[in-house]
Amino acid sequence: MFKLGRKVYCDPRAITQVVSTIGNQVVICRQYPALADQFRPFLTELGRAQQHRAMATQRIDPRTLSRPGASTLVDRVARTLRLYGPSTRAELVALSGLSRTTVSAALADLGAAGLVGERTGAQGRPGGGRRASIVRLTRRAGLAAGVDIGRRHVRLALADLGHDVLSEHETRTGVDLDDRPDEALAAAADLFDAALAGIDARRDDVVAVGLGVPAPITRDRRVGSAPMLPGWADLRPADAFADLLGVPVRAENDANLGALGEYVWGAGRGCTDLVYVKLATGVGAGIVLDGRLYRGAAGTAGELGHVTLDARGAVCRCGNRGCVELAVGGRALLAHARQAKPELADLAALIAAARHGDPGCRRLVADAGTQLGYALGNLVNLINPQRIVLGDELGAATDLLREPLQRGLAETAFAVAAEAVEVVQSDLALRAAAYGGIALALGVDTVPFATLRTAEPADRSVAR
Repeated sequence: MFKLGRKVYCDPRAITQVVSTIGNQVVICRQYPALADQFRPFLTELGRAQQHRAMATQRIDPRTLSRPGASTLVDRVARTLRLYGPSTRAELVALSGLSRTTVSAALADLGAAGLVGERTGAQGRPGGGRRASIVRLTRRAGLAAGVDIGRRHVRLALADLGHDVLSEHETRTGVDLDDRPDEALAAAADLFDAALAGIDARRDDVVAVGLGVPAPITRDRRVGSAPMLPGWADLRPADAFADLLGVPVRAENDANLGALGEYVWGAGRGCTDLVYVKLATGVGAGIVLDGRLYRGAAGTAGELGHVTLDARGAVCRCGNRGCVELAVGGRALLAHARQAKPELADLAALIAAARHGDPGCRRLVADAGTQLGYALGNLVNLINPQRIVLGDELGAATDLLREPLQRGLAETAFAVAAEAVEVVQSDLALRAAAYGGIALALGVDTVPFATLRTAEPADRSVAR
């Protein structure tokens, strides 16, 4: 017990009241030397804590927060939230490797800056037990964007760093973008700016962009297959797009991004071994093995469309013969269908005709399903996935494809593997690659997927 002025203190830690009242512990030490000697160790500890808090608060900058290379403890906690998404405090302790006290202090600093929010009553991470309060980064902490460039479209989605998708946008082009990288990237930049304006944001608010292109991306970040995108050969699309935007950009094959998008927000949630099949103009696959995206030695893993079905078949644009894409790709299917129905505008029209009973279109879709089943049967034998997700334009016809696909798969896959795999339709449809771009921008691909708190799929109208 000690007395200071008219107040009596029974607990040494009540000195914090004195510090608060007088405003400076140095003043206390000078005016009350006996008291200072008694409580000097605590005053020193308190001073360090106050100094740390002041320095941390000064360092908090939404433009750099949670980016790779972060060094402060506050940044480390923020980066953990960016990578893993909304988390409980206990999960943050486990994922960051920091103590509970340090995590709590960092969250207090982030909260004071308006960079984190907390909600109660949410379900814990799978296997995490009872419901608990969930902490997440707010929009003020920054934004992430996903961009998907296709043959005649650009799609974009914006999200905050708390993994909440805020808006989606799409633009259609009147020309093929396969050999027009400058036009494609310029259209994507225009859409990017329009999307930001729509939510009253600026380029400076965007931490990173994930860019998807319909070709492999090599380890040195180049487009790795000239036949897939003739005009993009040897281009580094991430570097070119970053130069346009002034924002960090990562590039990836669009099917790989589809797998990321479906895992975090769609039909692949909770699955550690997954194949996402992009069925559009061409055919590609994104592969998740043991909770991680599998790219292969040269970044070309998942080129399902260029697996040979018929070694004596027609020559494909890749130079091989009898590729899956020639039997299943939208370009090939539409060319066949137009021989009898030249009025078909696009693949969606072909699917609609098949669904309405047109015998020729139904047969084309069924045969495509069988051929896809043959190819997937071989893939199932090789990697034994738990789930196959059919996505993009032809993925919308999963109800028509599933039965012939499963027959073809059963003919080529081991029975035990064929019985173990589940074939499902994409939850995200045409949005999967853009959503996967967000995941790439957030850095989700750098951590084991099984540790993620996967989000509920979004249901939003797309601005065009």
